[in-house]
Amino acid sequence: MLRWIRQQLGFDPPHQSDTRTIYIANRFPQNGHYIPQKFAENRIISSKYTVWNFIPKNLFEQFRRVANFYFLIIFLVQLMIDTPTSPITSGLPLFFVITVTAIKQGYEDWLRHKADNEVNGAPVYVVRSGGLVKTRSKNIRVGDIVRVAKDETFPVDLVLLSSDRVDGSCHVTTASLDGETNLKTHVAVPETAVLQSVANLDTLVAVIECQQPEADLYRFVGRITISHQIEEIVRPLGPESLLLRGARLKNTKEIFGVAVYTGMETKMALNYKSKSQKRSAVEKSMNSFLIIYLIILLFEAVLSTILKYAWQAEEKWDEPWYDQKTEHERNSSKILRFISDFLAFLVLYNFIIPISLYVTVEMQKFLGSFFIGWDLDLYHEETNQRAQVNTSDLNEELGQVEYVFTDKTGTLTENEMQFRECSINGIKYQEINGKLVPEGLTEDSPDGIRLSLMKEEELFLKAVCLCHTVHISADQTDGIGDGHWRANGIVSQLEYYASSPDEKALVEAASRVGVVFTGTNGEGMEVKSLGKPERFKLLHVLEFDPNRRRMSVIVESPSGEKLLFTKGAESSILPHSRGGEIDKTRIHVDEFALKGLRTLCVAYRRFTAEEYQEIDRRLHEARTALQQREERLADVFNFIEKDLELLGATGVEDKLQDKVQETIEALRLAGIKVWVLTGDKHETAVSVSLSCGHFHRTMNILELVQHKSDSTCAEQLRQLARRIKDDHVIQHGLVVDGTSLSLALREHEKLFMEVCRNCSAVLCCRMAPLQKAKVVRLLKTSPEKPITLAIGDGANDVSMIQEAHVGIGIMGKEGRQAVRNSDYAIARFKFLSKLLLVHGHFYYIRIATLVQYFFYKNVCFITPQFLYQFFCLFSQQTLYDSVYLTLYNISFTSLPILMYSLFEQHVHPHVLQSKPTLYRDIRKNALLGFKPFLYWTILGFSHAFVFFYGSYLLMGEDTSLLGNGQILKPNRQMMFGNWTFGTLVFTVMVITVTVKMALETHFWTWINHFVTWGSIVFYFLFSLFYGGIIWPFLHTQDMYFVFVQLLSSGSVWFAIIIIVVTCLFLDVVKKVLCRHLQPTSTEKAQLTETGSGINCLDSMCCFSDGETACASVRRMLERLMGRCSPTRVSRCGISLNSLCCRRFSYKLEPDEPAAIDV
Repeated sequence: MLRWIRQQLGFDPPHQSDTRTIYIANRFPQNGHYIPQKFAENRIISSKYTVWNFIPKNLFEQFRRVANFYFLIIFLVQLMIDTPTSPITSGLPLFFVITVTAIKQGYEDWLRHKADNEVNGAPVYVVRSGGLVKTRSKNIRVGDIVRVAKDETFPVDLVLLSSDRVDGSCHVTTASLDGETNLKTHVAVPETAVLQSVANLDTLVAVIECQQPEADLYRFVGRITISHQIEEIVRPLGPESLLLRGARLKNTKEIFGVAVYTGMETKMALNYKSKSQKRSAVEKSMNSFLIIYLIILLFEAVLSTILKYAWQAEEKWDEPWYDQKTEHERNSSKILRFISDFLAFLVLYNFIIPISLYVTVEMQKFLGSFFIGWDLDLYHEETNQRAQVNTSDLNEELGQVEYVFTDKTGTLTENEMQFRECSINGIKYQEINGKLVPEGLTEDSPDGIRLSLMKEEELFLKAVCLCHTVHISADQTDGIGDGHWRANGIVSQLEYYASSPDEKALVEAASRVGVVFTGTNGEGMEVKSLGKPERFKLLHVLEFDPNRRRMSVIVESPSGEKLLFTKGAESSILPHSRGGEIDKTRIHVDEFALKGLRTLCVAYRRFTAEEYQEIDRRLHEARTALQQREERLADVFNFIEKDLELLGATGVEDKLQDKVQETIEALRLAGIKVWVLTGDKHETAVSVSLSCGHFHRTMNILELVQHKSDSTCAEQLRQLARRIKDDHVIQHGLVVDGTSLSLALREHEKLFMEVCRNCSAVLCCRMAPLQKAKVVRLLKTSPEKPITLAIGDGANDVSMIQEAHVGIGIMGKEGRQAVRNSDYAIARFKFLSKLLLVHGHFYYIRIATLVQYFFYKNVCFITPQFLYQFFCLFSQQTLYDSVYLTLYNISFTSLPILMYSLFEQHVHPHVLQSKPTLYRDIRKNALLGFKPFLYWTILGFSHAFVFFYGSYLLMGEDTSLLGNGQILKPNRQMMFGNWTFGTLVFTVMVITVTVKMALETHFWTWINHFVTWGSIVFYFLFSLFYGGIIWPFLHTQDMYFVFVQLLSSGSVWFAIIIIVVTCLFLDVVKKVLCRHLQPTSTEKAQLTETGSGINCLDSMCCFSDGETACASVRRMLERLMGRCSPTRVSRCGISLNSLCCRRFSYKLEPDEPAAIDV
């Protein structure tokens, strides 16, 4: 019990050693010294809360937010001291925000609980007591033997013991783990593969020793010790023996496996890592604004407190006849009284900090993110994939991107490989109609027709057919026979599966020219060469790894010869080759690369019997090692893969995706610099960059490649900097390889960044995954602090995607790791254009206006309260009723801005996509800079002054004050009192800030009309209802009949109209003058759009040339009343599918570059 408590507190971790020992079927040793290890239950927990900790944990997380904590302090102050407003005014909005957020998070967690229960309660079959027992997934223990049938998912991480096949192999798909839909082959050790029945498995006595759980899906180190009669047999276990939870069994009737990792220790669960929290530039600006307004709040509170005591310095104001102090108040400490008054003023003005801003922003981001998934223009019909949002917190960041870092293979290209050319023994070949034809010959030429293959060609094609991880569906392998062969020896009706598209393309190409891989049978690999079957015994597989950049197989030929076949990048094959046409092949590889082809070199080696025995022994020792297995295997692999005979090279084409060139050009026009980061060789990467438009043909290409020392790298960087300075008129592109990049970043980071910033496009080749992330981090932390976006489709792009401000995963053929670790996921690179230029633009405009407007309306709200103190001797008398204080941000003014932030489209989506230069108008957080912030703040203060003094001047003359706080006109009719004045100011304020929102709205839907004008109507109806009833639970009835009396006066209606028009008239004039005298590119596009017949900008402040403001107002009112002309295109009519509109024409401004036709 004590140990368990220590483990829970983190003082005594459950895993004390680097390995775990698992007794199969839980047959523990029968001696008294054995202490069983503690393993996790097989219960998946993805939920965040439980019934017991939800309230305290959720409250703790919410009050970590500065604004929530601030309002909690204000609420507590109101409870502790005598403040001018009720604690409800702060407590109710805080309770509303906390409750809404808690309900949202609780609902999301309930869905996670529901999903967990479905997984944990799934039925499974376990071998116990000599039979199959049905139980629930959560009851599986480490060491249990589990049976899994075809098309079922594995409930735990299993070591494969046996299958229904004699060789103990099975096929699985790991689509739910890494997205790879290709079938993968897993094999059991020979000693357990023969145990295909429950009765035989019940007799198995074996122990597995393996590493402790880790998140790497492709790494597993272990060994199994099988007690067979009186001897013990030790076999290595690797990734090929491990069946991962979440994977699905395919093409195999059933398998038996032993559970090694359960519950939250499975590799799938360990990959549920929480990504680092990314914060958008808008959120940072919002926090800065909060600090500024907090300073304003403190200044107003301190000033009011000082002025109060300055006023009370006169004896007649310190203790007037109607407010005599008690003896306790006279004797109390002045410091305590000062602090108490300061806190009271702090409470009185605290609404200048908008607590509802956070919940509105959260709702806007959450609800707004659905538009990306609903956009049919981002839907890929061929793969039935729509855009996916994993992180809605960064929607507006899509409108701020300055640098795009993209992978090449699978992102710019299709990752669909097609065999084009090869080099065999120094001769180049092309495939023409299923035949290998030497370069320069055609199929029709006499030398091009051959019914047999030369010895070198056949050996090369056999190497291609044997050195791979390709396999064939079991249904197909069973039916392969002579009937499937054509006259030229080509097999038909075979479908290959491979985790690598390159391997699949090569094996398919070999089958077309006559050397066909027909599948595996036990330990053998079967090949048919022009119809003649051959069987090679597979002895060892030397798996591919990124460091070696090659893979190998050791096979035994039908003649008994031991052969090593190797394929990999030319940089990893050619240095290890000692024979063959090395120089000619190197030239051919470079030629293939210049054509944009992906290249691989193929080599082989023959072993003597003594050499093979030594290799077999060293491989067994390395593979059965539990410590440093990878290092030992790497040493053995290097020992084996040397003294190679070069056979040739292959060239495979990876086609460009659709509209890649147009997308890159659109990003360039938008002011976004595109960097391509790829692992391909230099020539291939440059060729693809030119073909996709990343590099222009007229661009001056600078190179920083093949540098081995700091000095040469630094000298080259200086030369490049001088060339750029001398040729500053033309555009430059930079090519840098991985080794040179490492040198440049080590000592010459500033110089390298200077060169990069002056280049229009940068291409980094031969990049390792961590180098990609390092480049992104370099740009992120540069003095300019640009917003970066990384996009890729493979596991090697994950680090880059996580490092960038915005990470986008491509739903490609290299797995789903990039998608799972990204913020957004799209099916094709071409969708990036609309995602940034349209969705990003809209999201930024919406949330920027939302933030500024929230602060504006709260300045309008609380400044009259501050001004009122000058008229009540700073007695902390509130201007507004407490109900109005509470409902202002929650009900009266919340919905118009929320609907604006969801639906606003200030420019038609096709104009934004067709004129990428409009993206430049919002870069560098333009709408949340100091000038816009200052404008909105001054506007809020000026409107507040007009509200207060306009009401005072128009309604406050020739009055006399009575003792009950009511003001009577000389004709003795009760007209104007303390609460009446405050209600008039509040009424004018609600109308003004709502109409101000209407002025900012360009895109009117029926929802906008309903919430905008409905908010004003709701305020009037609520006030009539609230003031028309005596509420028994209120201790005062200050507002009784006030609103009715206020509206009964014609002069009040006149005052409301005059004040609202006065506030907004100058704002309208300013907008109109700016649009016509100094219009921005966006405003020009709005005028162009209106003139082109789309007629989508029916704002009171936006009208086309030659149209009067009155006509624009009339047009908007016609919309409001539903009398739109049927001959004009209605923006309202396309409100729900405006993101999916088709092509339209537009007029270019004379000073704008030609836009792309999309």
